[in-house]
Amino acid sequence: GFQKEQAEAVVTILANLTCANMESTYKDMVTKAQQEIMLQQIMAHLDSIRKDMVILEKSEFSNLRMENEKIKIELEHLKLQLLDEIKKIRSDTKLDMNLEKSRIMDTFREQEKLLMTSRNEFTELNSDTDRAITETNKKIDTDVASLKTMLESLKLETMRYLAASVFSCLAIALGFYRFWQK
Repeated sequence: GFQKEQAEAVVTILANLTCANMESTYKDMVTKAQQEIMLQQIMAHLDSIRKDMVILEKSEFSNLRMENEKIKIELEHLKLQLLDEIKKIRSDTKLDMNLEKSRIMDTFREQEKLLMTSRNEFTELNSDTDRAITETNKKIDTDVASLKTMLESLKLETMRYLAASVFSCLAIALGFYRFWQK
């Protein structure tokens, strides 16, 4: 390993380090008496903090309780106002709906009356038209029948004139025939 001088230097350094470390550790340590005094001071300080906490808690608790009661009362008041508003809105809505319903029913009745009037007028016009058509058909039938009768009488008359003309022509032809035969 090491030479004698080197080994002595390493051991010296290690011893110095250990001593410095021990001194540092002893500085951080306290005696039992000092520890008891510190513990008593901390306990006294904790007791005073506890007393302050209790006092603060009591006063804070009563303040919170009063504030909570105020909020409850205000909440009840708001709840009642909200219920009143809801009732008012419901009644207004019901009234509006009933008014609208009656207005629609009135409009429906008026439209139904107009429809019935129009239907009656249409029925009257339809019956008038049917009557006029029936009368026109009867007139046409009568005119057709009279025309047929007139046609038949004209045919008959034409046949008479034709027969008379044929007999006249025949008589004239017989007259000429006799006249040439004599």
